[in-house]
Amino acid sequence: MGETTSERRPYRSDLRARQARETRRTVVEAATALFLRHGYAATTLDAVADRAGVSRKTVFNAVGGKAALLELAWGWSLVGDDEPVPMADRPAVHRILASTDPTESVRLWAAMVVETQERAAAIGRVLAAAADVDPDAAALLARADAERHDGARAFAEHLDRIGGLRPGIDRAYAADVCWAQNDGAAFRRLVLDRGWPPEAFREWLVRVLVASLLPGRAGGPSS
Repeated sequence: MGETTSERRPYRSDLRARQARETRRTVVEAATALFLRHGYAATTLDAVADRAGVSRKTVFNAVGGKAALLELAWGWSLVGDDEPVPMADRPAVHRILASTDPTESVRLWAAMVVETQERAAAIGRVLAAAADVDPDAAALLARADAERHDGARAFAEHLDRIGGLRPGIDRAYAADVCWAQNDGAAFRRLVLDRGWPPEAFREWLVRVLVASLLPGRAGGPSS
């Protein structure tokens, strides 16, 4: 017996979804490569379409304009893929939240920061430059900073819950310290510009956070 219409439709729908996702991935990868090579302002949608091997209309249909391309290039670089899974639900975050040792938690968080920055530092530089000249890019950068502070606040709350903040350090201060140290500019300057190995940046970040926040260490806000 042949397939019924109802049996064929789910397959065709799944196939179209896979094809659309593959097209979107190809377009975003092309845009990312051009952003990194030429910068945001100099990259045109026609150039993206040409590199991706699709039409300009397909670029719009698959993703949108340049700002949408930059947003996906940035977001996918942060998490390392195009899966619709928020950073908070990623395994690296789960490992941090499962730790009950403050120093281990700091080390896990620093490792996650470095892994993320290794993927995103270059496109982060493009985003920072684009934000100076493009309102949509500036809005994206502002959202990224706010989301980064949300993550820093969640980590500070975790440290507080496991006794990882010394007396005189509150969650708000700890969140601001973590947010500042997780600024991609520090990684770009020390690793990309000054040539630090990522491992050296990670150990530096651990030392800064341990000294600034954990019990039994000097530093922190004055009373």
